[in-house]
Amino acid sequence: MEADRTPDHPDLREVTLQKVLEALVDPVRRRIVGQLSDAADDISCGGFDISVSKSTATHHFRVLREAGLIRQYYVGTARLNTLRRAEFDEAFPGLIDAVVGAGRPGLRP
Repeated sequence: MEADRTPDHPDLREVTLQKVLEALVDPVRRRIVGQLSDAADDISCGGFDISVSKSTATHHFRVLREAGLIRQYYVGTARLNTLRRAEFDEAFPGLIDAVVGAGRPGLRP
């Protein structure tokens, strides 16, 4: 039954750089990626520090999932999010580090 609720995730060999960059252009989505990158554990949808409505957050998670950046799965009633870091670094080396690093104070020229 859990598998029935788990959303589809793209094969990163089929994800274009254009789709990834379009997903990362939004500051809320970059903040989500940054928080996942820093997290020791996966984060539930309600556990992010973002100031948008639940429906808007759902949209942002869908865009990130469809771009291959995150994986979502259920544990009980909670939908958890994880950064597809290893897979993504293989497909687009250094991109997550560059995006996350650019959002950090003092790291930009």
